[in-house]
Amino acid sequence: MSGGHTELPEQKHAVSPYEEALEALSSLITKRTRADRSNKGDRFDILFDYLKMLELDGPISEMKVIHVAGTKGKGSTCTLTESILRNCGFHTGLFTSPHLIDVRERFRLDGVDICEEKFLAYFWWCWDRLKERSNEDIPMPTYFRFLALLAFKIFSAEQVDVVILEVGLGGKYDATNVVQAPIVCGISSLGYDHMEILGNTLGEIAGEKAGIFKHGIPAFTVPQLDEAMSVLEKKASELDVPLQIAPPLDINLLNGLELGLHGEHQYLNAGLAVALCRTWLQKTGYFEGMFLDEISSLPEQFIKGLTTASLQGRAQIVPDPYFNGESTGDLVFYLDGAHSPESMEMCARWFSLAIAEGIQQQNPLKEQLQDKSRGSNDLMRKCQKEDLRKNSKQILLFNCMSVRDPQLLLPRLINACAHHGVHFQKALFVPNMSMYNKVGSYTVPQTDPQVDLSWQLTLQRVWESLIHGKKGGDDKNTDSIYEEGKEDKEKYLMSCESSSVFPSLPLAIRWLRDSVEQNKSVRFQVLVTGSLHLVGDVLRCVKK
Repeated sequence: MSGGHTELPEQKHAVSPYEEALEALSSLITKRTRADRSNKGDRFDILFDYLKMLELDGPISEMKVIHVAGTKGKGSTCTLTESILRNCGFHTGLFTSPHLIDVRERFRLDGVDICEEKFLAYFWWCWDRLKERSNEDIPMPTYFRFLALLAFKIFSAEQVDVVILEVGLGGKYDATNVVQAPIVCGISSLGYDHMEILGNTLGEIAGEKAGIFKHGIPAFTVPQLDEAMSVLEKKASELDVPLQIAPPLDINLLNGLELGLHGEHQYLNAGLAVALCRTWLQKTGYFEGMFLDEISSLPEQFIKGLTTASLQGRAQIVPDPYFNGESTGDLVFYLDGAHSPESMEMCARWFSLAIAEGIQQQNPLKEQLQDKSRGSNDLMRKCQKEDLRKNSKQILLFNCMSVRDPQLLLPRLINACAHHGVHFQKALFVPNMSMYNKVGSYTVPQTDPQVDLSWQLTLQRVWESLIHGKKGGDDKNTDSIYEEGKEDKEKYLMSCESSSVFPSLPLAIRWLRDSVEQNKSVRFQVLVTGSLHLVGDVLRCVKK
């Protein structure tokens, strides 16, 4: 590990080598807003200069890449694809975004986050060379570009057999698009998101995503709306790209097992993942012996990959471990990072079905009961009967970026839940703890007493107007009631009839836990959605 990073400002307190790297990485986050559409492409060609500086221009051309773009489901598609090929015996490298808790989640080797030691070695190797060779004309790369370059370095040095790349944003000008000759490309479901950057129509968005198409390289997509599909087909035709539509996975092909990723929409992503893996195996010469020409069945390795895949923060159910000890209570978090109108609807459907079926994963108490009741299921049946007797309350814990329109997101969520008979007793709005201008470690940051809650109050007004069937979110309908905490004047919340705004996530979680303690006969089911950053913050708070 090089010592070139010593030029960082001296810290007042001792920091770990990992925190030092995160500080350096944070310095690459630009102050420009994501919605700044000036300088289209933002000097995309400079990425090839960075590759030369890092001596990666040769290695990147030899990587056997699967490249995936899309609005919804691209992360799930990449995760399923990686799991399938890993179970086929390949040494895999997966690059995804964003991370939920730790930046190392973005770089997975054989399905596992890169270890801290390797991360630091490769991080400083890239950092020192770019610092030494960058200049006024070629400045240090921005945050995501550096992460993409780091991924290429990691996968090259680790000599992986296959690289699965999830596009960060868009496609055409994304840092992952420096790959000139992938083996196969995929486009997951397209919808309206990041319109401030990608365009206001589905056609414009599809055009940006299709920017990952390369001349003559096969590509697959899922069934799309006509406006999007026509653009994809036009772009494919211009580049002689054989574009095919991958059908959703037939559940019968899993031999009675379930997909590792929950939600009906995942069968769409699974179908795309299967098509990408079949083509990758075929194009790289590993096709023989895999029985891939069988349409009516899947190879065992494919089934294992599809049924064992896991992805944090997407349709994830986490019982609060706070109540797994001596404390009695029932608080379950249902986490999904949905943040577009379409994915919000899918999230609502998953949540409604999950609470209807009483799914609770990763519950140590239930696992103990199952272990102890192999001879007799009496104890398990008793537990299930007690579960059924419990009343339940559905709570929404929500935040979204200010570039998104809550008037598009929240109605889709409310209506889809209502369609399945689910109605939220309360909505809680909180600011994210994750700062957009700083890469955090696993530690939970302190609450900022000066935090700006204006956006959360806007979300609350929209919610109240929707719940009470009033248009426009008039302030008069949502006069805030300030409730001062007994212990600390800063621990207040702004409460309306159907909603509350908390100045921090830990305070919201404390309120939930207190509510559970006071209502032990009630199961609290909390849907956390609107932002992957929020989902990551909740996981960090709950698991710490």
